[in-house]
Amino acid sequence: MNDQLPSTIYYGIWLAILVSAFAVRRVPLRSGLKMALAWVGIFAVVLMIASGRERYAGWWSSARQMIDGPDQTVVGGALRVPMDASGSFFVTATINGVERRMLVDSGASSTTISTETARAAKIDIEQSPFPIVLNTAGGPITARVSTIHKLVIGPIQVTDLTAYVTPTIGDTDVVGMNFLSRLKSWHVEGRTLLLQPQ
Repeated sequence: MNDQLPSTIYYGIWLAILVSAFAVRRVPLRSGLKMALAWVGIFAVVLMIASGRERYAGWWSSARQMIDGPDQTVVGGALRVPMDASGSFFVTATINGVERRMLVDSGASSTTISTETARAAKIDIEQSPFPIVLNTAGGPITARVSTIHKLVIGPIQVTDLTAYVTPTIGDTDVVGMNFLSRLKSWHVEGRTLLLQPQ
C-alpha cells in the first residue's frame, strides 16, 4: 500500500494540471473529455511499448527482415553480413542467450556492450573493482572490464570473451577485434562482410 502512495500522488498531480489547463483555456467539457481520453490513449500505448520492448524486439526484427531481407546468411560455413545504408555491418548475436543487434567494428580493440545489455545477459558488471577510461572516436568513456561467457553470431560461437561494459554507448553494442581475432578469417568483399569460424 505504501509503495502505491507516491505513484497515486504523482498521477493525481498530473490530473490536477490537466484539469486546470482545460479550465484556464475554457475548453468545453465534451471537447476536453475527448482530448483527455486521446492523451490517456497515447500514454497507454507508449507505456505498453516501453514495458514490452524485449517482447516486441523479436517482432520488429522479423518484420525488418521481411522488408529488407535477412541481416546475415550462412554460405559454405561462413557468415555473410550485408552492409547497411550507413555503410556499417550489423549482426544478430546472442550474448549468454540474450539476442542483440551488434555493430561489427574492426576499429574497436574490444567488444563493448551497454549496461542494460550486460544486466539482461546476467554479466557480472562488478567483476572489475575499478572503472577504466577508454579512448573512442566519440571521446573518452568510462567502462568496466567483464566477461561474456558465450557470444554466438550465426555459426560462430566464442566463449569467455572479455568485454567492456559502459552506460555511455546507448543501444549500440559493438563487436570488436578481440572477437574477430578468434575467427579463422574475416574480410570485406564489396558490400559484404565475411566471417569464417575456426
